[in-house]
Amino acid sequence: MKRREFVGHAGCGLAAFAAAAGLPAFGDSVQASASPKNQPALPPRKFYRIDLEIFEARADTWCHKKGDQFAYPQDWGKICPWLRGSLNDFVRILEFGGTLPWRYEGTPYEKVIDPDGVTTEYVRCPDPTADLVVKITRTRIEPPSKK
Repeated sequence: MKRREFVGHAGCGLAAFAAAAGLPAFGDSVQASASPKNQPALPPRKFYRIDLEIFEARADTWCHKKGDQFAYPQDWGKICPWLRGSLNDFVRILEFGGTLPWRYEGTPYEKVIDPDGVTTEYVRCPDPTADLVVKITRTRIEPPSKK
């Protein structure tokens, strides 16, 4: 069977996927299951300041030194690209109010998790020669004033 025949063949291709996923078939009308009036109101958005601090680093590390501090997003371009790659998902989760459940209890990386105040997270750089760990601190702030 040729590719075009497969995609257009009854029971195959995208039509089969749509049916398996419970999606309407091509050309079927779609009815809204709930109007905006019936949907629950979203909670007010929380705002946070994200600070990054080099928590651990070898003394001879080429890029960042222990104690270096960065504000997110203002200083994002000052951070080594390898380290940014490791930090990105964690910063984005924290930035929008999420938390990660592990706590690292009994280690130097023990976290604070307080959605209404300060939350911390620790991330290691993937550079095997750096021995570098960053402490991310999320602090809840008041929403920016509307102008």
